[in-house]
Amino acid sequence: MTTLIAEDLLLLLLDDVKGTPTSSYLDVALGGALLLELALAEAVHVRERTSVWSSAKVDVAPGAVVSDPVLADALGRVAERERAASDLVTRLGKGTRDALTARLAERGVLRREDDRVLGLFPRTRWPEADGRHEDEIRARLTAVLVQGLDPDPRTGALVALLHAVGAAPSAVDRGGVPARDVRRRAKEVAEGTWAAKAVRDAITASTAAMSAVMAATTAAAAAGS
Repeated sequence: MTTLIAEDLLLLLLDDVKGTPTSSYLDVALGGALLLELALAEAVHVRERTSVWSSAKVDVAPGAVVSDPVLADALGRVAERERAASDLVTRLGKGTRDALTARLAERGVLRREDDRVLGLFPRTRWPEADGRHEDEIRARLTAVLVQGLDPDPRTGALVALLHAVGAAPSAVDRGGVPARDVRRRAKEVAEGTWAAKAVRDAITASTAAMSAVMAATTAAAAAGS
């Protein structure tokens, strides 16, 4: 089954039984995943920062075309006007979860369940219906993060995204390997030289943008408590 990096990430960040997110930063992570996929497809490129105070800007590559409708919508948003990666990961993440969960349910990977919290507030959950694809993803991640194999570009991008949201240890079968070692390996992969420079630039910009959004969200929540 052909999936987007964002779909693979979504499966990893949903509780298989409860069908609810295991990360508070799921939406921004999905936005980062779409941006990275566009970079891997050479549909966008990240311009180098002109100073330590500036943000990395993202441009659409001339003649860029992508066939996947979710990815095409993301490319359209990038093309609207020049934006910083920190702005794009938030914009691209909006609505993506709903689009991808519905699509994965149509493919029989997830199952939609509607209920009410406390009998009052409607809620939609997406528990696992067929775990074979997710098992394959976790096996590839385990080979890289636990066994030390070199990643292919898609797996490397996925590792970088998981590392950015602190979810790398929970995505693999550690087999007794300490979580700190998995986190260290994930950091090595995220910063590694396995990808072309354009993709490395996109990974750096996307994960930095995700971290900035997450930090701002955490600070706002702390200020409001």
